Amino acid sequence: MRYDRAYHALLRREGNVTIVTFPDLPECNTFGDDEGDALISAREALGLALRLRLKDREDLPPARFDGGIEVSPPVFDTLKLAVILAFTDSGIRKTELAHRIGKVETEARRILDPMHHTELPLLEAALAALGKHAVVTLRDTAQAARLPAPPGSLCLKPGS
Repeated sequence: MRYDRAYHALLRREGNVTIVTFPDLPECNTFGDDEGDALISAREALGLALRLRLKDREDLPPARFDGGIEVSPPVFDTLKLAVILAFTDSGIRKTELAHRIGKVETEARRILDPMHHTELPLLEAALAALGKHAVVTLRDTAQAARLPAPPGSLCLKPGS
């Protein structure tokens, strides 16, 4: 299983703020004073929207939109989502996950709760118990992927 969730965001200026929308996640919108602030908010909003989808037992949509700016959720959200999806794919029960990581079932339930904060070592232990490991990729934010916007949208350039 390869899990790398990045969605494409559209940015537009309205008055004194920059608005961010995600065509693949219509419920996910945010804003900032400028493009940099809006993109920071976009990462947080994206992570929350994806965790809320799992909390509500909804599937995560594929990232199909090919315009705008590519935005990834924060690393914590990405790892949390990866654990939940790997667990779902595994077919094991929460008691079995708890046994594999040497914890009680209530701890396994917390790990699998998209809204509960879990420490990084425990997320890594859960991934290992599910036969997975995380790989982090770093990118220069100044070279973030900028894709062509659909007709009628505005994509701002850095520093705009």
